[in-house]
Amino acid sequence: MPAIPVTIIGNLTADPELRFTAQGAPVASFTVASNERYKDAGGEWKDGPTSFVRCNAWHELAEHLAESLAKGDRAIVTGTLRQRDYETKDGDKRTLWEVTATEAGPGLRYATAKVTRVKRDGAPLPDDPWAPRDGQGAAPEPPADEPPF
Repeated sequence: MPAIPVTIIGNLTADPELRFTAQGAPVASFTVASNERYKDAGGEWKDGPTSFVRCNAWHELAEHLAESLAKGDRAIVTGTLRQRDYETKDGDKRTLWEVTATEAGPGLRYATAKVTRVKRDGAPLPDDPWAPRDGQGAAPEPPADEPPF
């Protein structure tokens, strides 16, 4: 079955649940609630029906997501829509659609976020030439060989 790419924008219904597989791989499970808004005949905004989309994130994305987002936060999730069949304890067969996230982050329309880069494999991160130094509030001048943005 070919992959179906999707992007979902909505609010988390609960804190992401971070678990680990038997092999130690982190996985975060979470649900995003999304609904459409429309204007009724009188010109008033109304909320349409809500869709609840189950999502899973793996490895570093799972850990970063669980640390960064919480219940009620606006999130943008991009990934692949997948169908999974399973059988209940009673023997009933069920089908579940869920998104395997490849990217996720906060929605910034109604909030702000501070990005913190993660060190990988012990390699040091390069210094940020625009970061304030020595507790001073002003950032230093950018290097002359760098673009001004």
